[in-house]
Amino acid sequence: MRMATTLSVLVLGAGGIGHALVTGLDTGIDRVDPFKDMKNRPQGGHGMNVLVVGTDGRDNLTRQQRKAYRLGGAPCRCTDTVMLVHISDDRERASVVSLPRDSYAEMPAHVDTNTGKRHEAHPVKLNAAYAEGGPGLTVRTVENMTGIKIDHYLEVDFTSFMKTVDAVGGVEICTARPMKDKYTGLDLAAGPHQLNGGQALQYVRSRHVDGAADIGRMQRQQRFLAALIDRVTSSGVLLNPVRFREVSMTMLGSVRADQGFGTGELLGLARAMRGFDPASSEFVSVPLGDVSFPVKGIGSTVKWDAPKAQKLFQALREDRPLAPHRPAGAKAEAKDRPRGTVVDVAPKTIRVQVYNGTRTDGLGRKVDDALRATGFDTTRAPRTGEGPEVRRTLVEYDPRWDRSAKSLAAALPGAELRPVKGRGRTLRVVAGLDYKSVTPVRPEEKPTGAFEAVTGDRVVCS
Repeated sequence: MRMATTLSVLVLGAGGIGHALVTGLDTGIDRVDPFKDMKNRPQGGHGMNVLVVGTDGRDNLTRQQRKAYRLGGAPCRCTDTVMLVHISDDRERASVVSLPRDSYAEMPAHVDTNTGKRHEAHPVKLNAAYAEGGPGLTVRTVENMTGIKIDHYLEVDFTSFMKTVDAVGGVEICTARPMKDKYTGLDLAAGPHQLNGGQALQYVRSRHVDGAADIGRMQRQQRFLAALIDRVTSSGVLLNPVRFREVSMTMLGSVRADQGFGTGELLGLARAMRGFDPASSEFVSVPLGDVSFPVKGIGSTVKWDAPKAQKLFQALREDRPLAPHRPAGAKAEAKDRPRGTVVDVAPKTIRVQVYNGTRTDGLGRKVDDALRATGFDTTRAPRTGEGPEVRRTLVEYDPRWDRSAKSLAAALPGAELRPVKGRGRTLRVVAGLDYKSVTPVRPEEKPTGAFEAVTGDRVVCS
């Protein structure tokens, strides 16, 4: 009886300490009232909807940080990123919808917060709503466009973003191809990378790494969020009151939120996310109809595909999953999905002939089997190389198939890439003395289903 009583006291004491540690987390939040005087709002649905906006605020960054991460110049005081985050009613799913900042929007009648001048309803780009009317006008505009009632508002600037990433110990990102953007300073080779706050900011801001511009940037932002969820849910932050308080206070100390987003909501989300993993999150961009819709006096805007967008937002209102593979056993099934380093070209499309470049019997067969196991189309007939033993594993390829060669080399870390004109589509692997094993690889996941949504487990590193 004494033992049971002692244990009970310890449990209650630990619970009290935990509550004391996390009580008052919201005291450092900079408060805004984006719902003031709002009328004729959409009817509320099931679940919770949070409008997350990223601004280009950089007032609290040092001169060194601005220089290192290419953050010079004057901020536009507009929204650089707009995301609608839906937390399901059962708190088992998070749906993230990216809204392009250049979306064509009908601005409702309002008073400009900067000049005090009244404006009638007029067309603008979505990110201009914040510049003209701050959080309130941004919420009104998004609600008018989506028909979704916003429950909470969360605003993150460059400073809070960087601090949050550093507080969780950085985030791992995998890239299928090199990424370089001279405007942000992003310079990543293909493969996995552990990004600190400043590097992560470069990653989510870059628009010039490919021809996809803002669309590609939104996809990278979604991959980053999936990686952040993976980091937070797998590192024990949510199970350790002290650690949770440290991370939360770091993040909340430099964000802006509505009055209703307080300690209770934070604890509720933390409890819900204890059962989260990357498969619990799903990401989608609003369906687009015209990515270069001209508007007089505004320039080129992004026009949504109205019918498809309406179906997407209807699904959110009804608290339905957006990704096609969301049965109850989805998390268990995720363990059986192919994992590995993300590569640009699918292994199954790459034909490979293996040669044993050493005098070790059976090495050619071993390499052929390992490459085939990770998906490569090997000949299943390894050959013996000619000449002296090869010290370093070699990948020979026709320059016309250079992307395939890089994907193959990712499975053979340290292998030398050697272009050979006229080699043809079959790549040659000469296994050397340095061969240890094949690293599993997989192609980038492509969005599927009616909304082209992808779950977080499909895009995070293995």
